[in-house]
Amino acid sequence: MKRVTIIIFSVIVTTIFLFTPIYSVFSFTETRANEPKSFYIEISGEDVFQIRYTHSIHLTDVLETYEITNSNELKLVSMEYEDVAIGMPAYAQEGESIAYNNGKYILSYENKVLSNFTLYVGDIDTDLYLIYKNHLYNLKTILQRGKSYLFEVKRISLFEKWKGAVLTDGKAK
Repeated sequence: MKRVTIIIFSVIVTTIFLFTPIYSVFSFTETRANEPKSFYIEISGEDVFQIRYTHSIHLTDVLETYEITNSNELKLVSMEYEDVAIGMPAYAQEGESIAYNNGKYILSYENKVLSNFTLYVGDIDTDLYLIYKNHLYNLKTILQRGKSYLFEVKRISLFEKWKGAVLTDGKAK
């Protein structure tokens, strides 16, 4: 009887360990796919990250800065860019402020919070990086060009971590 109890206890503990979401990650999940693939970058300690991309029309860099909230939402802090032509705001709306310094526009947000957003990886030779803890993750080499991904911060279990591709040093493991 003691052996059965130990086995049952071990199975329960192992199951809890495998399926309890304990890892905070940046999650990229394919959209428009019958069997979507997921890619993860582990989050540890730092709550600020940036996405830097080259605008496909202006061919200038855009730098978006985000903070991760306590509820794992994405707070858009600011957007920095050089050109206000197609697709880039030339003025601030309610809850925003804009400044022009050293040839760059800096659009700051008071309280713009998103639960997630869709990230399109264009099939053109321009930059698309996630910057976290002073490390550049080249999303054009990690994710498939021409596809879109649901980007969010979430907690995953060890089992989910094993199923997806964990991204380290810009490469999937």
